Amino acid sequence: MQFSIFVLPIVLPVIFWTCYHLYKDRHLPEPPSHLLFAFLLGAAASFLALFLYRALGWFDLRYDAFVLAETNLPGLFSYAVLAIGMIEEISKMVPFLLVVLYFREFNEPIDGIIYGSYIALGFAAVENIQYVQWEPAMQAIGRGFAGPVVHMVFASIWGYHIGRAHLCGRPLGRVILGSLAVTAVLHGIYDFVVIALPDWLALAALLIAGGWIWRLALIRDLHALPPGPCPKDAVPCRGEAAVEGPTGDE
Repeated sequence: MQFSIFVLPIVLPVIFWTCYHLYKDRHLPEPPSHLLFAFLLGAAASFLALFLYRALGWFDLRYDAFVLAETNLPGLFSYAVLAIGMIEEISKMVPFLLVVLYFREFNEPIDGIIYGSYIALGFAAVENIQYVQWEPAMQAIGRGFAGPVVHMVFASIWGYHIGRAHLCGRPLGRVILGSLAVTAVLHGIYDFVVIALPDWLALAALLIAGGWIWRLALIRDLHALPPGPCPKDAVPCRGEAAVEGPTGDE
């Protein structure tokens, strides 16, 4: 693959989404150094995911998803949710929980979306480097531009809900488990369709489009609120019952 074709699906999405999120985070902008650090944490998270995939092999639980697609569709669905979705969302979530939540500048609900998206962008960049060198040019370009969007949609779900709970002083355990479960299932469904049902790719696209529309609406609503860590008129979380349980806001 020519160098320009190799770089195109990796560098351009990073530049575009960096500029996009710098524009979106205009209430209390995050320090660029923190955003870069979140991106690097996401890149490192891709190696955590690789380690966890290899760890599955130690317990004879590592499978070839494309072989499962030809031989065992229920098995592929389980693997897509419990292995692919769970491993990749956990890997992205770990640096968010251990590092990003404790940034002094993490001080408003939209920050969970912004930092989660930068972690996802770093994760997707390394993932694209691993994949595009083996794929035909057009397929590599398509994957390069779609991958970051997919990862950012799922990271925005847990980033927002965990970040909001943290800023509002609520216990995080149930929120973490709930948001992980939701995003692992959605991630698994997406990968299942992409791998096993190529004629149904429009369904996978609709899933991501729906997630992006939710994200756009949420950011719009957050911009309508005054800046602050936990405003009294905080936006009701769309689908909050699924990830935070029945208690909701105080």
